[in-house]
Amino acid sequence: MVILIIMLLILITVSVVLVVFVTTFNQFQDYKIRINEAEESIDAILRKRFDLLNKAIGIIKANCDTKDKILEDIVQIKSKKLTNFELDRRLYDSINEFNSYKEKYPKLKDSEAYLKIELGLFESESEIVSLRKYYNDIITDYNKLVKNAPSNVVALLTHSQTKPYFDGNNVDTPKEEITL
Repeated sequence: MVILIIMLLILITVSVVLVVFVTTFNQFQDYKIRINEAEESIDAILRKRFDLLNKAIGIIKANCDTKDKILEDIVQIKSKKLTNFELDRRLYDSINEFNSYKEKYPKLKDSEAYLKIELGLFESESEIVSLRKYYNDIITDYNKLVKNAPSNVVALLTHSQTKPYFDGNNVDTPKEEITL
Protein backbone atom coordinates (compact mmCIF):
# COMPACT_ATOMS: atom_id res chain seq x y z
CA MET A 1 0.00 0.00 0.00
CA VAL A 2 2.79 2.46 0.88
CA ILE A 3 4.60 1.63 -2.37
CA LEU A 4 1.45 2.36 -4.35
CA ILE A 5 1.06 5.76 -2.65
CA ILE A 6 4.72 6.61 -3.31
CA MET A 7 4.38 5.62 -6.97
CA LEU A 8 1.20 7.67 -7.25
CA LEU A 9 2.95 10.71 -5.74
CA ILE A 10 5.88 10.27 -8.13
CA LEU A 11 3.50 10.00 -11.07
CA ILE A 12 1.62 13.13 -9.99
CA THR A 13 4.89 15.04 -9.49
CA VAL A 14 6.23 13.99 -12.89
CA SER A 15 2.92 14.94 -14.50
CA VAL A 16 2.95 18.39 -12.90
CA VAL A 17 6.57 18.98 -13.92
CA LEU A 18 5.79 17.84 -17.46
CA VAL A 19 2.76 20.15 -17.71
CA VAL A 20 4.82 23.12 -16.42
CA PHE A 21 7.62 22.29 -18.87
CA VAL A 22 5.28 22.01 -21.87
CA THR A 23 3.42 25.19 -20.94
CA THR A 24 6.65 27.16 -20.53
CA PHE A 25 8.11 25.69 -23.71
CA ASN A 26 5.01 26.82 -25.59
CA GLN A 27 5.44 30.32 -24.17
CA PHE A 28 8.97 30.40 -25.55
CA GLN A 29 7.71 29.28 -28.95
CA ASP A 30 5.01 31.97 -28.91
CA TYR A 31 7.57 34.68 -28.15
CA LYS A 32 9.93 33.40 -30.85
CA ILE A 33 7.11 33.59 -33.39
CA ARG A 34 6.21 37.13 -32.30
CA ILE A 35 9.88 38.18 -32.44
CA ASN A 36 10.22 36.80 -35.97
CA GLU A 37 7.06 38.63 -37.07
CA ALA A 38 8.37 41.89 -35.61
CA GLU A 39 11.75 41.38 -37.30
CA GLU A 40 10.03 40.75 -40.64
CA SER A 41 7.98 43.94 -40.25
CA ILE A 42 11.11 45.93 -39.39
CA ASP A 43 12.87 44.36 -42.37
CA ALA A 44 10.05 45.44 -44.70
CA ILE A 45 10.21 49.06 -43.47
CA LEU A 46 14.00 49.12 -43.78
CA ARG A 47 13.76 47.82 -47.34
CA LYS A 48 11.20 50.53 -48.09
CA ARG A 49 13.57 53.18 -46.71
CA PHE A 50 16.44 51.73 -48.70
CA ASP A 51 14.38 51.80 -51.90
CA LEU A 52 13.34 55.41 -51.30
CA LEU A 53 16.92 56.50 -50.72
CA ASN A 54 18.06 54.55 -53.77
CA LYS A 55 15.48 56.43 -55.89
CA ALA A 56 16.67 59.70 -54.37
CA ILE A 57 20.12 59.28 -55.90
CA GLY A 58 18.78 59.74 -59.43
CA ILE A 59 16.51 62.60 -58.42
CA ILE A 60 19.32 64.47 -56.69
CA LYS A 61 21.65 63.94 -59.66
CA ALA A 62 18.94 65.16 -62.07
CA ASN A 63 18.23 68.33 -60.08
CA CYS A 64 21.75 69.26 -58.94
CA ASP A 65 24.90 70.05 -60.81
CA THR A 66 27.32 67.98 -58.77
CA LYS A 67 30.00 65.42 -59.45
CA ASP A 68 29.98 64.32 -55.81
CA LYS A 69 29.07 60.78 -54.96
CA ILE A 70 25.51 61.09 -53.77
CA LEU A 71 24.36 58.90 -50.91
CA GLU A 72 27.47 56.76 -51.33
CA ASP A 73 26.57 54.63 -48.31
CA ILE A 74 23.36 53.51 -50.05
CA VAL A 75 25.32 52.33 -53.06
CA GLN A 76 27.69 50.39 -50.80
CA ILE A 77 24.88 48.81 -48.77
CA LYS A 78 23.65 46.88 -51.81
CA SER A 79 26.60 44.52 -51.76
CA LYS A 80 26.83 43.92 -48.01
CA LYS A 81 25.12 41.51 -45.68
CA LEU A 82 23.90 43.59 -42.77
CA THR A 83 21.77 42.89 -39.75
CA ASN A 84 18.59 44.90 -39.34
CA PHE A 85 20.35 46.74 -36.53
CA GLU A 86 23.27 47.80 -38.76
CA LEU A 87 21.03 48.55 -41.72
CA ASP A 88 18.85 50.81 -39.59
CA ARG A 89 21.88 52.75 -38.41
CA ARG A 90 23.30 53.10 -41.92
CA LEU A 91 19.94 54.19 -43.33
CA TYR A 92 19.57 56.75 -40.57
CA ASP A 93 22.96 58.23 -41.54
CA SER A 94 21.92 58.23 -45.21
CA ILE A 95 18.62 59.95 -44.38
CA ASN A 96 20.57 62.70 -42.62
CA GLU A 97 22.73 63.05 -45.72
CA PHE A 98 19.58 63.07 -47.90
CA ASN A 99 18.15 65.91 -45.81
CA SER A 100 21.38 67.89 -46.11
CA TYR A 101 20.99 68.01 -49.91
CA LYS A 102 17.82 70.05 -49.55
CA GLU A 103 19.82 72.73 -47.78
CA LYS A 104 22.74 72.58 -50.23
CA TYR A 105 20.53 72.63 -53.34
CA PRO A 106 17.38 74.76 -53.02
CA LYS A 107 16.16 73.43 -56.41
CA LEU A 108 15.28 70.19 -54.68
CA LYS A 109 12.54 71.92 -52.68
CA ASP A 110 10.68 72.41 -55.97
CA SER A 111 11.05 68.81 -57.09
CA GLU A 112 7.83 66.87 -56.58
CA ALA A 113 9.67 63.53 -56.72
CA TYR A 114 12.11 64.68 -54.03
CA LEU A 115 9.26 65.83 -51.81
CA LYS A 116 7.48 62.47 -52.26
CA ILE A 117 10.59 60.65 -51.15
CA GLU A 118 10.96 63.01 -48.20
CA LEU A 119 7.35 62.32 -47.19
CA GLY A 120 7.87 58.57 -47.58
CA LEU A 121 10.94 58.70 -45.37
CA PHE A 122 9.05 60.73 -42.76
CA GLU A 123 6.18 58.22 -42.73
CA SER A 124 8.58 55.30 -42.51
CA GLU A 125 10.25 56.92 -39.51
CA SER A 126 7.04 56.81 -37.49
CA GLU A 127 6.49 53.21 -38.56
CA ILE A 128 9.99 52.13 -37.57
CA VAL A 129 9.69 53.87 -34.19
CA SER A 130 6.49 51.99 -33.37
CA LEU A 131 7.95 48.70 -34.62
CA ARG A 132 11.08 49.20 -32.51
CA LYS A 133 8.91 49.75 -29.45
CA TYR A 134 6.83 46.66 -30.22
CA TYR A 135 9.96 44.57 -30.83
CA ASN A 136 11.60 45.79 -27.61
CA ASP A 137 8.45 45.08 -25.61
CA ILE A 138 8.42 41.50 -26.88
CA ILE A 139 12.16 41.16 -26.20
CA THR A 140 11.65 42.42 -22.64
CA ASP A 141 9.02 39.76 -21.96
CA TYR A 142 11.09 37.06 -23.67
CA ASN A 143 14.24 37.96 -21.74
CA LYS A 144 12.30 37.88 -18.47
CA LEU A 145 11.13 34.40 -19.37
CA VAL A 146 14.73 33.33 -20.08
CA LYS A 147 16.07 34.73 -16.81
CA ASN A 148 13.29 34.10 -14.25
CA ALA A 149 12.64 30.82 -12.46
CA PRO A 150 11.21 28.29 -13.24
CA SER A 151 11.20 29.20 -16.93
CA ASN A 152 14.97 29.67 -16.86
CA VAL A 153 15.29 25.88 -16.44
CA VAL A 154 13.32 25.37 -19.65
CA ALA A 155 15.45 28.06 -21.33
CA LEU A 156 18.58 26.22 -20.28
CA LEU A 157 17.25 22.87 -21.55
CA THR A 158 16.13 24.35 -24.89
CA HIS A 159 19.26 26.53 -25.31
CA SER A 160 17.20 29.72 -25.36
CA GLN A 161 19.27 32.84 -24.70
CA THR A 162 18.46 36.47 -24.10
CA LYS A 163 18.13 38.65 -27.19
CA PRO A 164 19.37 42.22 -27.69
CA TYR A 165 17.11 45.24 -27.82
CA PHE A 166 16.68 47.18 -31.04
CA ASP A 167 18.09 50.48 -29.85
CA GLY A 168 20.55 51.33 -32.60
CA ASN A 169 23.53 50.71 -30.34
CA ASN A 170 23.57 46.93 -30.34
CA VAL A 171 24.90 46.16 -33.80
CA ASP A 172 27.20 43.20 -33.13
CA THR A 173 25.00 40.62 -31.42
CA PRO A 174 21.88 40.18 -33.61
CA LYS A 175 21.84 37.01 -35.67
CA GLU A 176 19.41 37.82 -38.45
CA GLU A 177 21.14 38.89 -41.64
CA ILE A 178 19.47 40.38 -44.65
CA THR A 179 20.66 41.14 -48.11
CA LEU A 180 19.18 43.68 -50.45
